Amino acid sequence: MSVPILSFVGRSNSGKTTLIERVIPELVRAGYKVATVKHAGHGFDLDTEGKDSWRHKQAGASSVVIISKSSLAMFADVSDHMNVEDVRERYLDASYDLILAEGWRSEGYPKIVVVRDQIGEVPVSQDGLLAVVSNKPVETSVPLLDPDDVAGVAALIIRHFPKPQRDDA
Repeated sequence: MSVPILSFVGRSNSGKTTLIERVIPELVRAGYKVATVKHAGHGFDLDTEGKDSWRHKQAGASSVVIISKSSLAMFADVSDHMNVEDVRERYLDASYDLILAEGWRSEGYPKIVVVRDQIGEVPVSQDGLLAVVSNKPVETSVPLLDPDDVAGVAALIIRHFPKPQRDDA
């Protein structure tokens, strides 16, 4: 069975990252192993100029993997159309209980919409909509949660994505 994906969507600066950051510890306390995947619509560069990994990439390597005693990082060329399923299948094993994705609002993933002013501020597919998070009244047919109700958001996630029972024997 594939690791389920839950997407947090909303306009830039709506509070998606902060909400995810606050929900992760609640899920971890409930025993979940969580991965996150963020969509950076305008691109990004994490590798530092002059460092060995940057130099390897500049030399033409398609992928560079850095491993230390407790961490792994990978810089790789990817297609313009990579989605969360691609990331899950290529890089995340079945030991994860849930993937929290930030972005991918037009995909059919189950989603929580984070809004500041009104639900229509960003076009979002209603397909798979589980909840709306806003500190203002919003008319919606799904649960409306306050951004400070982190326990409520986590409880909704746990109800929709129960932690799988694994045979570790």
